[in-house]
Amino acid sequence: MTETLLSPPDLPAPPVTLLTEAALFLDFDGTLAPLADTPDGVDVGDDLLSILARSRDALGGRLAIVSGRSVATLRDLGLGDFLLAGTHGLEFARPGESVNAPPRPPAIDAVEAAFHIFADDKPGLLVERKSISVGLHFRRAPIWSEDARDLAERLAQQHGLTVQRGKMLYELRPGGADKGSAVRKLMQDAPMAGGVPLFIGDDVTDEEGFAAAVALGGAGILVGAPRSTLATFSLEQVTAVRHYLTLGIAEQNFRRLSS
Repeated sequence: MTETLLSPPDLPAPPVTLLTEAALFLDFDGTLAPLADTPDGVDVGDDLLSILARSRDALGGRLAIVSGRSVATLRDLGLGDFLLAGTHGLEFARPGESVNAPPRPPAIDAVEAAFHIFADDKPGLLVERKSISVGLHFRRAPIWSEDARDLAERLAQQHGLTVQRGKMLYELRPGGADKGSAVRKLMQDAPMAGGVPLFIGDDVTDEEGFAAAVALGGAGILVGAPRSTLATFSLEQVTAVRHYLTLGIAEQNFRRLSS
């Protein structure tokens, strides 16, 4: 990416009016829900589901969740009523429809086995099996971060896979997609087509999403701690994201009543 990286202290808070014509793309972990020590430690409560449903309805359906998690996991978390892009843009699903995804490569099974061997005698490491990828989490054992990186890079080269770095995580998956390609694909069709793309995310894996949104005339919102980013606005934390969406719903309702 050749776009100029901005320093978060230079980033303003996003105006609520940014949501007026938005095609809203939302990361999940660290954006809609706080990061947890383990992938299954996240709780999606009724409050969040209500905010998402009301935001989607206020935007005429233009809301999608774009996550590193698989579509199956997102649905298990209770997000099946929303347009989903999973595994960093490799999977797509509309509510009530089957998942559009490539088959699981045999190489992922080989990597998963190698990850388990590596993690077996190292308490705190966690191997996360996904539909077409596999992750190695070291949040509870950061001492192994460099070894995890070296293993992931070696296995990726050996099997022709892509290393996806996340927060305290190395994930191996097929290449050819990212959150930016997910934005571009979803913007081509209803319900997202015709809106102005707005991507909200917290991780380095969301930078491609920011870049795609900006390139298509929209914006990105970085959530969390300051760092170099392609985003154009910032919010401090998950609660700020939920508050921002709630304000957006109120703004849309006010505009409807005033028209």
